[in-house]
Amino acid sequence: MLKNFYRLARPALFALSPEEAHEASLKALECGIYPRELTTDDRILSQSVFGLEFKNPLGIAAGYDKDARVPDAILGMGCGFAEIGTITPKPQSGNPKPRVFRLLEDDALINRLGFNNGGHEAALRRLEARQDRGGIVGVNVGANKDSEDRTADYVKLIETFAPVASYFTVNVSSPNTPGLRNLQEGALLDDLLARVIDARERVREAAGDTPVLLKIAPDLSLAQLDDVVQVARSRRVDGMIVSNTTIARPSTLREEMRAKEQGGLSGRPLFRLSTRMVAETYVRVEGAFPLIGVGGIDSGGAALTKIRAGASLIQLYSSLVYKGVGLVDDIKRDLSSTLLRTGRDSLSEIVGADAATITAEDWPVR
Repeated sequence: MLKNFYRLARPALFALSPEEAHEASLKALECGIYPRELTTDDRILSQSVFGLEFKNPLGIAAGYDKDARVPDAILGMGCGFAEIGTITPKPQSGNPKPRVFRLLEDDALINRLGFNNGGHEAALRRLEARQDRGGIVGVNVGANKDSEDRTADYVKLIETFAPVASYFTVNVSSPNTPGLRNLQEGALLDDLLARVIDARERVREAAGDTPVLLKIAPDLSLAQLDDVVQVARSRRVDGMIVSNTTIARPSTLREEMRAKEQGGLSGRPLFRLSTRMVAETYVRVEGAFPLIGVGGIDSGGAALTKIRAGASLIQLYSSLVYKGVGLVDDIKRDLSSTLLRTGRDSLSEIVGADAATITAEDWPVR
């Protein structure tokens, strides 16, 4: 039924610009116009990750609900968790429009939004208002483009949101804020994570224990990934998210002219690269902390591949643009049936099962 509804609604949404369609979907969720979860998730999909109890492994990636407008609707549709943001301390408008582009033949998007959001105060009020409703809601934090001390921006947001965040994602991997990805480099990353973890510890007594995750780009070299994982492990982060959008443009893209737009590429063409990076990260982490896998997940099979590469949890975004919210139930159903058919008792049994094999394959086409 949901598939049929979205099949009818999609032409109207795609007649709008990507940002107009995005805003229309947010307003619908704010008005309560969305499919409610009608059944209880199979317990086989539940996991304890980062010290949090997830009823299923599916979440919506940051970038959809930038200002914490609809986390309860996202949870109500059957997701195991929501992640809001990226939030910056001060409001900012982002980069000039147009800045989001559909690559229809590739089931992909390119965006150069630039952390457009309403600033921390409005998002904080919304999260405070829903705090008693439960559910896992992560807060993705970033730095203002014009900030003189970007690390201080992250610290301020950790201290401010700790009482209302289920977990934090430290976003240093967006390609759309000049210089931001430099924070993934050794000494800069070490200083950032040291100050972020210190901020988390300072507010722990009042706010409780809030896991801190690091979100990385898929465009790191393996030597750079070695350094990032070493710093993350030494600073004892609670997990990593792999990965953000890519600045690469695979030669397999069909929409060659649209692919020339600047920004981060997401959707199906990112799947192989992001999955390879999940596996590469998994083998380097050596069980020190769990991973969330993101990038190109558009089916139960793709979700299973990402999990077997090393992801304990997964996030969707671009695929929902092309397939609609019915995809959430489809993936959960496929995961449950696969686990039951293969005699597994828990999703955690297959996390990373194919990581070694994937890292031995040829590098994905760039």
